[in-house]
Amino acid sequence: MNKNSKYIIIIGLFTTVLTSSINCKKDFLKPEPLSFYEASATYVDAAAMRAALAACARNLRIEYYGGNPPILTEMLFSEISVEGTTDKSGPAVDLNLQITPDLVQSNDDDHNKIYVYWFEAYRGIKYANTVISRIDDATYASPAERNAILGAAYFHRALRYYRLTQQFGDVPAIMKEITAPSLEFYTTKREVILQKIKLDLDSALLWSSDAVNKGEVTKGAVGHLLTKVNLALGNFDDAIASANSVINGGTYSLMQTPFGTSAPPMYVPAGTKTPVPLPSNVIWDLHRPENKSNPANKEGLFMIIDRFGDGQFDNGMTIMRQAVPYWGTNISAPTGVKGTNDNPNPEFIQSNLYGRGIGRSRPSDYSQYGLWTDPNDLRHAKGNWMNMEDLLYNDMGLKADLKANPPRPEDDPYYLKNLQLRNASGGLLCTDTIRCWYGWPQYKVFIPDFENSPMTGGHSDWYVFRLAETYLLRAEAYFWKGDLASAATDINAVRTRAGCASITAAEVNMGTILDERARELYFEEPRKTELTRISYLFAKTGKTSETGKVYTLNGFSENNYFYDRIMAKNNFYRLGIVNSHGDKYTISPYHVLWPIPTRSINGSTTGRINQNKGYTGYENNVAPLDKIPD
Repeated sequence: MNKNSKYIIIIGLFTTVLTSSINCKKDFLKPEPLSFYEASATYVDAAAMRAALAACARNLRIEYYGGNPPILTEMLFSEISVEGTTDKSGPAVDLNLQITPDLVQSNDDDHNKIYVYWFEAYRGIKYANTVISRIDDATYASPAERNAILGAAYFHRALRYYRLTQQFGDVPAIMKEITAPSLEFYTTKREVILQKIKLDLDSALLWSSDAVNKGEVTKGAVGHLLTKVNLALGNFDDAIASANSVINGGTYSLMQTPFGTSAPPMYVPAGTKTPVPLPSNVIWDLHRPENKSNPANKEGLFMIIDRFGDGQFDNGMTIMRQAVPYWGTNISAPTGVKGTNDNPNPEFIQSNLYGRGIGRSRPSDYSQYGLWTDPNDLRHAKGNWMNMEDLLYNDMGLKADLKANPPRPEDDPYYLKNLQLRNASGGLLCTDTIRCWYGWPQYKVFIPDFENSPMTGGHSDWYVFRLAETYLLRAEAYFWKGDLASAATDINAVRTRAGCASITAAEVNMGTILDERARELYFEEPRKTELTRISYLFAKTGKTSETGKVYTLNGFSENNYFYDRIMAKNNFYRLGIVNSHGDKYTISPYHVLWPIPTRSINGSTTGRINQNKGYTGYENNVAPLDKIPD
């Protein structure tokens, strides 16, 4: 038998077996999956619905975590900070050049996170809509359980739409689960969406409870978000009422004295390597990772829960990397030798106290200096706030070295002494003052890190809503109504807790409120969102701003409070400062609204998603919907 005959026999046998198999089992080639995902078979009980809500809560963490957390984008579109990266193009410095419908579509650490906000908001809406659309497909222990789950889903959807309508303005309103591919979406008026989520939150407030686990939707969180929505709509009496439900509800209160089990703030005296504890204080304790979800803490309304080992963000918050200056390099001692080292190998490991910062979130002069008018403010007290002059020269190159040329038998005289910006002749000792030399709120950003060496900021629960902001929101509602005495009382509730002197009714204006928000809510509030909301209200009400200017909705993208406030307070944008890479800091009035990403507009081929004024594509707009689509 030759070789070819053997192959023919083998092929014939295989064909016989295959034919037999097909004859015996007609669906031989039909896939047989090991398991099925069928929505109608999944969302059958309260546990399944709560799992979808857990996805909503997990989705929120993206704003504060990762290598370039989106909250930094919110902050740089404001008066409090700018992008601090100075060694490359891509980061959002020249906003006039870089903020376009095409250039906001990245999701990497070298670009703004506008598209991330857009994408993640609609992803959260998708999760919430699944629960809302299928709420009556499941079984519950009681009607109250059903309503509580529906109220939590309303909250999550409303939170995303509140943010979208202040970030982008008019946006598509998707209020039901999408179960089939669709290419037809239309823009809906901002105010129509706000009215819808107000109705949802009014219901959710009746159904929700504060007796839930940390990270779940509380009644306090619903009342707080409802206050923001009421303000956005100009319903100031309703805003006061919803804020009252939180402040006077009996569950929450401002923390007034030290609490919890955290270590106290520290400082390192010059000439030593040993941190010395400072007296503990309520501001420090309020922001310690171990205290945020402590049952003794009565101030947190809504929390993001993040614990070591839970898997979503393996490297933690990286908040020290983002908010702390790039102090480990580019700083020399007055003797001309490299002065600082942020690695874990020096004799004095300074990065264990402050982290390895890269200066990504660079404060403006306003937030670094102008805000701090009260010498007793605990938020700017020693240990709670760090200045560069509080750090020490710690580079090992300053140590005695007999092998050096020439030999150095003694330590450099500046070793373990406090940093200084200039030498005796007035020359700068820091080569990049934008990125490497500024102060920061240590009480907020010091998150011990057990995964990275040097530390960059570990895992921590985080406040999304906190009662201190509820007081400031109610103060704002009183301001819009002209009740400046009541506004001052609410502002002073926050100020006196921080050790500050009270202000008078005559001192209250929107600038006063925004100043207090900046002191209290750094890295918590989405600053751009709130500035845009306030700018809409100035235009809607015609109320005179603290500068004497009046705004209107006509021409909102060309003339608004958002831009005027930023230009008055943010020295980088006002002066058009140029960084060491040659990029100029710019911003324009139309940035009050972000551009709708091109891919989303192009993807709605049988519908129409509008573009915001000031960006390419605006000329193709059609009238937005004036009701929620079916």
